[in-house]
Amino acid sequence: MAFTAIFSTVFLFVFSFANSISTVNTRFPASIYSNEWKSQSLSIANKLYQTKYFTQTLDHFNYNPQSYQTFQQRYLINDVNWRGPAENSPIFIYAGSEGDIEWITQNNGFIFETASYFGALVVFIEHRFYGKSIPFGGKEEANKNASTFGYLSSTQALADYATLIIDLKKNLSAQGSPVVVFGGSYGGMLAAWFRLKYPHVAIGALASSAPILNFEGITSPYSFNDIITRDFKSESESCYRVIKGSWKLIDDSAKQPGGLEELRKSFKICENYISANYLERWLRTAYVNTAMMDYPTPSNVLNPLPAYPVKQMCRAIDEATAAGDTFKGLYGAANIYYNYTGNATCFDLKHESVQFGIDGWRWQACTEMILLTNGNTDESIFPPSMYNYSNQAKYCEDMFGIKPRPIWITTEFGGHNISSVLKRFGSNIIFFNGLRDPWSGGGVLKSISKSVVAIVAREGAHHVDLRFSSEEDPEWLQRVRRKEIKIITRWLKQYYNDMANL
Repeated sequence: MAFTAIFSTVFLFVFSFANSISTVNTRFPASIYSNEWKSQSLSIANKLYQTKYFTQTLDHFNYNPQSYQTFQQRYLINDVNWRGPAENSPIFIYAGSEGDIEWITQNNGFIFETASYFGALVVFIEHRFYGKSIPFGGKEEANKNASTFGYLSSTQALADYATLIIDLKKNLSAQGSPVVVFGGSYGGMLAAWFRLKYPHVAIGALASSAPILNFEGITSPYSFNDIITRDFKSESESCYRVIKGSWKLIDDSAKQPGGLEELRKSFKICENYISANYLERWLRTAYVNTAMMDYPTPSNVLNPLPAYPVKQMCRAIDEATAAGDTFKGLYGAANIYYNYTGNATCFDLKHESVQFGIDGWRWQACTEMILLTNGNTDESIFPPSMYNYSNQAKYCEDMFGIKPRPIWITTEFGGHNISSVLKRFGSNIIFFNGLRDPWSGGGVLKSISKSVVAIVAREGAHHVDLRFSSEEDPEWLQRVRRKEIKIITRWLKQYYNDMANL
């Protein structure tokens, strides 16, 4: 709901864990990453930022003795373009989401490029309980149970950001430097909420692919998969029909004598034994993630992908099924997502997608991030299914011994009647959404006022605007970024005018 991401994350999706996890929304983009990300990210890191740590308070909202414990929160800083505090040059903050902050920088280059234009300082702040920003001395202790996980929440994360930013500005003698917050997917939600909760800290926010309306019945639980269905159907009606019918085909084949072995060979599965259930989840992950990352240029957010990967998937399916080999087509589509580099000789369904930060996101998805995404209509590309909150709640009680709070996000940040509410008190927020992104169903798609602006791209995917720019970017994407820069320019101009008239 991303880059994030998620952003994201998302992310992220239903993977090959116990069957019960399929009832829980573990979807946000930053929750998984490709095996190649780390070396690439570290290479970029040496050029783009310095790594620093801030002594952060464990609990901002309580005053019992344990609340005063601290942990080291990582942040990445780039001052190459900053014109410094003497000119009150801006500070651009990226609100880290549910993943390692180095990975997030790899896929969010627009902030660096925009900082060059504005002469801004860039700071990426890592979200508590992710990456290296782990309380209680390490992941084993921090992820132990609900008593430690209880300090993981969006409100604590936002307070972390506010505390760090205020301290950083003080140490840099940059109290007059305006702050703009950026974020994608879950990070985009945090960016928007930060502007609303801490308007004295940030003058504006760019919230990309932020599904802040994906809660408590505001958005249909069928929207997410409806958009994935539309993405594939718009590329090829026959492709859509093949995928839609493939679930029964796989189930029927698995029931035949020798059927599972045939499936294993058809999909080049490494394990000697597979189940139809694992195979179906493996394929579902490929379709969902590819719809999210349906970018107009090659990418490597979750896995290496070509430009327009949904189109490439449908081409593989249509070519093979035209020749009478449906399984070859389905394998070809999955191969676009899992093996575009051509390095894999077989696939491990249980471990194909590395889960990063999954424990933290499971906790968030079981407490406050009750995102409505798991329903499927009869027209869905996936098997029809009713959204079932009770199953999700039971999973969370079994997993953590706690009950979800599905109305907390709307209580804390709002969401109902958002147009009339934000028109009265909100300002300086950009909501970007690409309509090919499944999370766009929970996004703000219409401008609310002159300063709470929605930018919608029909061809856009998950926070595509925050990616590094490329000469291959289509004109519509260039227009989106130019518009975002124009709006941020207006925010800064107003800020400096106000400062001059104090």
